[in-house]
Amino acid sequence: MTTAIPKSEIIYPSSDGEPVAETYDHLYAILTILEVLRQYLQGRRATVLANQFLYYVQGFPKLRVAPDVMVIYDVEPGGRDNYKIWQEKQVPKVIFEITSKGTQEEDKTTKKNLYEGLEVEEYWLFDPKGEWIEQKLQGYRLRGDIYEPITDSCSQVLQLRLAVEGKLIGFYRLDNEEKLLVTDELVAALRQETDKRIEAETRAAELESLLSRYREQFGELP
Repeated sequence: MTTAIPKSEIIYPSSDGEPVAETYDHLYAILTILEVLRQYLQGRRATVLANQFLYYVQGFPKLRVAPDVMVIYDVEPGGRDNYKIWQEKQVPKVIFEITSKGTQEEDKTTKKNLYEGLEVEEYWLFDPKGEWIEQKLQGYRLRGDIYEPITDSCSQVLQLRLAVEGKLIGFYRLDNEEKLLVTDELVAALRQETDKRIEAETRAAELESLLSRYREQFGELP
C-alpha cells in the first residue's frame, strides 16, 4: 500500500541547473527588462521575477515553467526562490519570453497556450536577434479567454509603450513618454560580464589554435 505524501512535504525545486539564457544578447535583454521594471514598480505592491520556476498546480512539482521575466501585482515586493500561485493567490499579469529560433515552437505554442490558460493578461515575445520574429517584438493581450495580438506595442497592464531598440526593449511611460532608464550599476555589471565572456572566448580560440598546431605536427591526441 502506497502512502500519499502530504502536500506540505512535497519538494518544489528552485533550480534545474540549466543556464539562464542561451546567449549574451538574451541574458542582457532579460536583465535589462528585470531591472527597468523593478525600478518602475518600486513602492507598489508588486514584484518582478526572472528565470524562476512558476508552479501552477499544488501537489505536482513537475508542472512548472520558468518565464524569463514575470510581473506580479498585489503581492509582497521582493525576490522569491520560486513562485507558487496557490500560496501567493495571484497569477502573473505580464510575462516576457526572450525567444530564439531554438525556442520558437515552445514559446509561440506551448508557453502561449499555458499562459493563456492561466489567464496571464499580457504575453510578450522578444527576439533580440530577429531570428523568427521579423519586427523582433510581438505581444498578446487576453480578450475573454483568448490571446489576441497587440498591435500598438503598448502594455495596458504596465502603462508603458514598448519599443525595439537594437537588441533591447525600450520602455516609455504612456502618461508623459518618459523613457525608463537602466541604472549605472547594471550597465557596469553587464560590461563586466561582457569582458569575461570575451576573455573566455579568446582563451578558447587560443587553445583551439594550439591544438590545431599540435595535430599538424603530431597527429590526433591519443
